[in-house]
Amino acid sequence: MKQTLLQEKYPVYTLEVPKAECRSCVDEHEIARMIGVFDHLEHTNALPQGEVAEDIQAAKHVVFCFGTHLPNPHVMAVRPRSIGVADMGDRFVVSFLEAPMPQRRSPP
Repeated sequence: MKQTLLQEKYPVYTLEVPKAECRSCVDEHEIARMIGVFDHLEHTNALPQGEVAEDIQAAKHVVFCFGTHLPNPHVMAVRPRSIGVADMGDRFVVSFLEAPMPQRRSPP
């Protein structure tokens, strides 16, 4: 996994996964809840001035929520979240913003 700073302000993680190693994990996660899938490629192609890189064959956002606490209404600004999945032919490129909350560990 590679961490980059997109547009000098967004901490983004990217992982390239060969298609042979790909599996669905959101449905099996004990906290995350699947909300839906947004077809970013279809949306961009439908725009009059939409542009898509030639090597992107499909691009979807998996929208989900993983929140375990709702301490104030401001937290809702960073939820739900999405993971971008781009089909590059021989592999998927998965990208997402750094999580806004550290994972809490259970006491021993």
